[in-house]
Amino acid sequence: MDLDRIDRKILNAVQHNNRLTTEELGEIAGLSATACQRRLKRLRDAGVIEADISIVSPEAVGRPMLMLVSISLERDRSNIIDRFKQAIRKTPEIMSGFYVTGDADFVLIICVRDMVEYEMFTRRFFYENPDIKGFSTMVVMDRTKISFMVPIDES
Repeated sequence: MDLDRIDRKILNAVQHNNRLTTEELGEIAGLSATACQRRLKRLRDAGVIEADISIVSPEAVGRPMLMLVSISLERDRSNIIDRFKQAIRKTPEIMSGFYVTGDADFVLIICVRDMVEYEMFTRRFFYENPDIKGFSTMVVMDRTKISFMVPIDES
């Protein structure tokens, strides 16, 4: 999909605040509210805007521990990779999962209450899965930047 300057302005604005009204977006983009609404629908329908979400504080909901985990699979067969991707999608403790190149096959961001819960998670999700060769965990000490914003040049 080709994005014009107005689409890019709208995308930048909703990335900063997805609760803007179409009237407010219209002021930013130089369009009427109705025209902005049509553009937003087109951007959503085309998959340019994947989701409208709220970022929730893990601490506020009793899940203050974040882990970054790299996983290596036993074999690089497509059915094993697909099965693991499916398991990632179904597991609520996994906030994000990435199929990557390099030393690991996947990198996960996992959110848990404490180390006891993480150990139970590792037993259930990693140790009981025969497709996993190994995993390495890094405990997040500080969430320095939390964002899903994609840099968009408006020119």
